[in-house]
Amino acid sequence: MRPLQKKIDKELCVKPEIDPKQEIRRSVDFIKDYLKKYSFLKTLVLGISGGQDSTLTGKLCEMATTELRKETGDDSYQFIAVRLPYGEQADESDAMEAIHYMHADKVVRVNIKSMTDEVVKAVEKNGIKISDFNKGNIKARERMVAQYAIAGQTKGVVVGTDHAAEAVTGFYTKFGDGASDIAPLWRLDKRQGKEMLKVLKAPAHLYEKVPTADLEDGHPGLPDEVTLGVRYKDIDAYLEGRPVSDHAAEVIEGWWKKTEHKRHMPINVYSTFWKK
Repeated sequence: MRPLQKKIDKELCVKPEIDPKQEIRRSVDFIKDYLKKYSFLKTLVLGISGGQDSTLTGKLCEMATTELRKETGDDSYQFIAVRLPYGEQADESDAMEAIHYMHADKVVRVNIKSMTDEVVKAVEKNGIKISDFNKGNIKARERMVAQYAIAGQTKGVVVGTDHAAEAVTGFYTKFGDGASDIAPLWRLDKRQGKEMLKVLKAPAHLYEKVPTADLEDGHPGLPDEVTLGVRYKDIDAYLEGRPVSDHAAEVIEGWWKKTEHKRHMPINVYSTFWKK
């Protein structure tokens, strides 16, 4: 195992193999324990895209709130699934099928197009041109603004979909989809998430579809693997401590190094990681 690979594996806590049923139980119990610890929280709020990660996280949220209602007799526990399209989403049917599969207690729709466009317009009035890539990050941050707005009015906690394959590459928007209160998938890679969804009998096409952040107007549906320059298959193998090609390892480690700032709270005068 490469030296940095060993360090990353230890930091992200990825297991070489998992028992899907045990990890499902672990995630559900984690969510329940958090809500019980902070008794003023009654709602789980999650943005649903129709992809693997939000489908799995949503199912875990539904299981947690259903169990809490039965165990406590408190019917105020609820799971709110939030649709956050920018205009019309190409795979809207997948998102709605995912919501149907997870049996969310409530579905909220917030179209972020006007919010995003107004931010872009307001900034560009100052002579600062917003690139398509930058606009994509604005979309991600506006989605999180909406989720926290909903959580703030429903005694809610915002649930994130971050997992090890995203963490190692920093493949998320800082203070956008990288912002949440709890992350029940943290420690798992893409392959392991698929194993859990198979056990949970999710529609196969929702976890077999090509992963895409779908943030750029100019590159709709651009596959994650094209952006990253490495396959999730290789990322998973790397995280599980298995051998990968030198090229794949160098790409993954390159992403790890240049996105390290995303895995830290805002940098202060005592922060040292960026000086190494």
